[in-house]
Amino acid sequence: MTNAAIETNGITKDYGDGRGVRGVSLRVEAGEAFGFLGPNGAGKSTLVKMLVGLIEPTAGSARLLGMAAGSVEARRVIGYLPELFRYPHWLTGEEVLRFHAELCGMDRIAAKQRIFRLLDEVGIGSRGKDRIKGYSKGMQQRLGLASALLGDPEIVFLDEPASALDPVGRYEVRELLMRLRGKGKTIFLNSHLLEDVEMLCDRIALLNNGNILANGSIQDVLCSRNVWRVRVGGFTPLVLDWLAETTGLSVKIVPDAEEAAQDDGTVWLEAAIDNAEQVGLLNFRLIEQGLTLYESHKHASRLDQWFVQAVSGLEHRGERR
Repeated sequence: MTNAAIETNGITKDYGDGRGVRGVSLRVEAGEAFGFLGPNGAGKSTLVKMLVGLIEPTAGSARLLGMAAGSVEARRVIGYLPELFRYPHWLTGEEVLRFHAELCGMDRIAAKQRIFRLLDEVGIGSRGKDRIKGYSKGMQQRLGLASALLGDPEIVFLDEPASALDPVGRYEVRELLMRLRGKGKTIFLNSHLLEDVEMLCDRIALLNNGNILANGSIQDVLCSRNVWRVRVGGFTPLVLDWLAETTGLSVKIVPDAEEAAQDDGTVWLEAAIDNAEQVGLLNFRLIEQGLTLYESHKHASRLDQWFVQAVSGLEHRGERR
């Protein structure tokens, strides 16, 4: 078996106050875009900091392309954009990147060419000659992304890379990350912008209170809820109780049902379905009740809907400590 780009084995960080990460085991393949999700305070940034070598784990281990996380060899193949970072406001964007290039030991001529190319790719362009004190938050975020990509890393760790960007900026950064993935780079993305994660990532993991709750491909995660929606005419609220008695299913009105009823007199209903026979029974009962059945289909959840359902009712330590 080839080395994974990122592999953790029971990695743990215990701060002694309930915070941290507990026994996390993950495997991210080379060339994969991996989304790391969780509520505030779940432990996401703690795990990323262990992977890039900023903090030592209490127990367990992690390897990057077969090399121990935190080792000099591993640090040479990664780029990292932290969630909170600051650059000296009196420097220009170009000067910040030149400084990072020197830290990386890059050849000056090669570094100069790469800096200009990166400034264009992240959308800064000629404003790289301006001082950072004149940059917006979005511009500073773009500069941070350029810094993370400066050494042409094999693995890129991004902690909320689009948090300060407007919709156009988010689109441009997402397109850039897609191009990186197309070049075979491995992307480890920690983000609350679930629409971006859904569009970019191959697989995801969900962390809460330091523990992994779910781990799998986007497709498998979103298909884990077998939900059907039907659009009917002639609906009255009393039908819901009758359907529950005759089908054994929990049927509810979707949130926008009232708006739909005002437009064309129809209502959308939703039910959790276990098998095809239940779909047929639900449709049969609706017609038997005298309702007009216009549509019936499996509903594809969005990642944000799945996330809310997955963490609903759970304690989230980050908001209370």
